[in-house]
Amino acid sequence: MDTEKILVVDDEEPIREVVSTLLEAQGFQCMTASNGRAAQELAPKFLPDLVLSDMIMPEMDGMRLLEWLREYDADVPVIMVTAIHDISTALEAIRRGAYDYILKPFEKDQLFLSVRRALQHRRLILENRNYQRNLEDLVEERTAQLSGALTQLEQSYDDTLEALGSALDLRDAETEGHCQRVTAFTISIAKAMEVPSEFLPILARAAFLHDIGKMAIPDGILRKPGPLNDDERVVMKTHCEIGYNMLTRIPFLRDAAEIVLAHQEFYDGSGYPRGLKGEEIPLGARIFSIADAVDAMISDRPYRRALPIAHARDEVKRCSGTQFDPQVVEVFMAIPDTHWIELRRNLESPFRLAHLQNL
Repeated sequence: MDTEKILVVDDEEPIREVVSTLLEAQGFQCMTASNGRAAQELAPKFLPDLVLSDMIMPEMDGMRLLEWLREYDADVPVIMVTAIHDISTALEAIRRGAYDYILKPFEKDQLFLSVRRALQHRRLILENRNYQRNLEDLVEERTAQLSGALTQLEQSYDDTLEALGSALDLRDAETEGHCQRVTAFTISIAKAMEVPSEFLPILARAAFLHDIGKMAIPDGILRKPGPLNDDERVVMKTHCEIGYNMLTRIPFLRDAAEIVLAHQEFYDGSGYPRGLKGEEIPLGARIFSIADAVDAMISDRPYRRALPIAHARDEVKRCSGTQFDPQVVEVFMAIPDTHWIELRRNLESPFRLAHLQNL
């Protein structure tokens, strides 16, 4: 196989030199550019297999370079590298076609992993294109490869979502691990309800990202140790719509975004933001609401210790028909207490969305 070529774009010369030296030591051929404009001139001559670009640069920044590269050669993956710790920036870069997004300072192993994954992704796309050109001769063999490529592509999406969930945990340390646990609980209830298997990945992503809108809530409200006042509650309630607006712009998350928008709706219509009632609420949101409430009750909080699972079951039953869908409550109540205790105890670390299919 020919040596794979990487174009490193950064306005800081020491960073260009360090990154290119590290990658060349791994067997890659590197070329550097000091900004997006210089990269535009080099790309047609160098023909990179991968572009590693800083976000903020003079003359042409990383976002504008990304847009140009998607027009110039959509097959070349782009990894954005920046010191800006901003989830909305990451989502915007991915929405515009970036393959991955890593933050400075990064470990060299993190860089190597991201680069190899991006190049493997490119190889899979090119292999798929060759497969289509030779369809008659390679149907049986290449169909299996295509299936594997799509699986890897979906896993790449989930890798990004897991990183976003970790960022949310760092922001809201009081509920660390909540996204992971509530996702596992949600999928467990959904499987007991025999929800179609093709819906489970959508539901898992929605549960995992249900509170992503809280990234936009001020720290003074999000981390307030005591109860919120009326004005603060109004601000906090906007997180559903903020999360929906963030996710609905990403095609593979649009169905999940509908569940995120409705995850605070109550069965009797007293929830928010739209006051939906009964089956007006998406089924995924009705399932999620029980999983969310159960995890909140059986987890430690700054103001109290974790409550026993028996208490959680009594509360879910008491709120059947008001907060919760009675049919989902019935399914939840049929699942033994030991299931939830074991599931919570054995949740794999590091958490992977792919593990949920084995629940």
